[in-house]
This record gives sequence, structure tokens and C-alpha cells, in this order.
Amino acid sequence: MDNGDCGAFSWEVMEKQETKLTSPVSLAVDAVLVIAFFVYMYSVVSTHVPSKDHRMILLWGALCSGCITAVFWLALQMFRVVIKGQREQSSGLR
Repeated sequence: MDNGDCGAFSWEVMEKQETKLTSPVSLAVDAVLVIAFFVYMYSVVSTHVPSKDHRMILLWGALCSGCITAVFWLALQMFRVVIKGQREQSSGLR
């Protein structure tokens, strides 16, 4: 019951990918998009906080916007990886 062969195969597959999925330019674009999205979501969400205290509006608006922005960041990263994978696959088939 030695699974050494299966583990070696998975490491070989993982080591074949040598190209980076991000670059400094893509990280800068992502940072600008994420910050802009956070500001937009804060402007939308903060109006729905049921409080008259300005500190509570800041706190809960920022916390809610932060969670939504984190989901946006994850979706953006997944989108970039899928697009890069499709481009590599289509260039490999030609």
C-alpha cells in the first residue's frame, strides 16, 4: 500500500508550471480596482447602516465593504487565472 508513485506524479505536474500568474503591472491594476471597488461599496453600504452615530456608520460600513471587497478580489484573481489558462491552452493547440 505504498502510494509513492502517485505522490511523485502530482509533484511533477506541479513543477511543470514555471510561468508566473501575476506581474507587477497586474498587481498595480488589481490594487487600483480593489481600492475603487471598496470606496464604491462603502458609499453604497454606509447609507444602509441603521445608526445615527458617525463612528458606527464608519465601522459597519467599512466592515461590510471589506468583506464584499475581499470576495471581489478573489473573483478578480480567479478571472485572471482562467483567462491566462485559456490563452495558454489556445496557443498550445495551434
